[in-house]
Amino acid sequence: MSEREEGLEVGSPADRAAVAARAAEAGSKVAHDSFRKDIPVELKGGKTDVVTQADRDAQRTVIEMIRETYPDDPIVGEEDDERKTVPPEGPAWIIDPIDGTNNYVRGIRIFATAVAAVVDGEPVGSAVVMPALGDTYRAGPDGVTRNGEPISVSDRDDPETCAVCPTIWWDFDQRDQYAAATREIVDRFGDMRRYGCAQAALSMVAAGALDGVITNHRANPWDSVAGVHLIRTAGGTVTDIEGEPWRYDSRGLVASNGKDEVHDEVLAATRAIET
Repeated sequence: MSEREEGLEVGSPADRAAVAARAAEAGSKVAHDSFRKDIPVELKGGKTDVVTQADRDAQRTVIEMIRETYPDDPIVGEEDDERKTVPPEGPAWIIDPIDGTNNYVRGIRIFATAVAAVVDGEPVGSAVVMPALGDTYRAGPDGVTRNGEPISVSDRDDPETCAVCPTIWWDFDQRDQYAAATREIVDRFGDMRRYGCAQAALSMVAAGALDGVITNHRANPWDSVAGVHLIRTAGGTVTDIEGEPWRYDSRGLVASNGKDEVHDEVLAATRAIET
């Protein structure tokens, strides 16, 4: 059994945030233990959609940690037979055992275990742990931290000083959109980054290392909800492609530090992907 944080009432937002953090940390340890080891790689779908036994083992560990305190809550998970849709009512958990599996199998350190606790579809706590980088992000009722220290989004307000990341994979039949996304960023902003891990990119916006993230896709909840909660708790803005507040089922994910001119520009860049 895991140790519980003292003074937290089971079912409270603070307790759910704490459980999310413990579960993400436990799952990330399992993933890290197999990192850069000779593990088989399987294809789930397309040529770049890969999975490993480490994904499954880490997901199993995350679920076990959640079940110790919340045995009956629905769990939305990327791997195996876990449900794939977020219930609109009641509590639930959204987990990604290894976000950035393509990085993971290539020996690149940018991968994460992400866990979000939601109630009625809205996150109340989340954690994104990047064990190979030594970074743990947590968001809950008491704020947002990286490795225990408070963080916030950047204060840049000039798009030409901003670094923006295109995220969520554009498959081979959508490379024109991928090219459009990169062109829009290069034309509008100071620089571009791409990390191959959506939760890492979102976490970096929350910490002020990035100023924006864009995609016109409908992001899977396990790739997005935990990091979106980090950004919002850190003072940033996340909308859909229409500029409305982002939800787990929104089309498009447009995240920024919340400065009006910056968010207007990342939104315009996202909309231009399909024109």
